[in-house]
Amino acid sequence: MKLSPNFLIHTQEDDGEYLLIPVADARFSGVVRGNRTFGTILGLLKEETTKEDLIASMKAKFDAPDDVITSDVEKALAELSKIGAIIE
Repeated sequence: MKLSPNFLIHTQEDDGEYLLIPVADARFSGVVRGNRTFGTILGLLKEETTKEDLIASMKAKFDAPDDVITSDVEKALAELSKIGAIIE
């Protein structure tokens, strides 16, 4: 899976907020806001990856319980999939 080219990632560096903005032919209109965890997931989705690889990368980057990381990744992927932001 990979982030659709119909979406751009924008970082609000002053407050650590990440924005996912639809462009071109995206069927979603609006802006998705997220925190550093969400921003990290978006960054990893710039390249082709799997859910398992995302979870492993997040475990390496963040000091959090495995079940929390897995839940965060699954929730983010579900939301991104729902708006058409992921190419599977």
